[in-house]
Amino acid sequence: MRLKLTVNGVTRSGEVEPRLLLVHYLREVCGLRAANVGCDTTSCGACTVLLNGESVKSCTVLAAQANGQSVITVEGLAGESGELHPVQRAFREQHGLQCGFCTPGMVMAATSLLAENPHPTEQEVREGLEGNFCRCTGYHNIVRAVLAAAEALSAPDSPAASAASEAEVSA
Repeated sequence: MRLKLTVNGVTRSGEVEPRLLLVHYLREVCGLRAANVGCDTTSCGACTVLLNGESVKSCTVLAAQANGQSVITVEGLAGESGELHPVQRAFREQHGLQCGFCTPGMVMAATSLLAENPHPTEQEVREGLEGNFCRCTGYHNIVRAVLAAAEALSAPDSPAASAASEAEVSA
């Protein structure tokens, strides 16, 4: 099947097997390794990416289903000069990771959550990240990171707000 989509702002096209999963397309064809294959059953969320701005578990989306659409992976969140997206920065500053396996999916789910709800409560963050599992932490620092990112993204005239606007435009 002929496939054409935009991945992290770059148009990609080529032939793919109709049954190729999006996560494998991203990892094997695009060379983007952050979306991890954790379960292949939508249980863990390690493969979460943004598809047209919405978080999806790429282990259950066929690459063919993304034809003509826009995909953003955690590699695509950082700015062109390498500055971290506010959500990425908050995860680092708030120690929202341990082994790092779930982190890309968690960051993408958090990015989607904050796009839908820019000022979530702690409970809303916990509910919004449901379906993204971390086997190393008790989620406290992850939740704290999402709340810190929300604060950074909502600060007027902050570099974080500008970075968020740029990421939304490229989506």
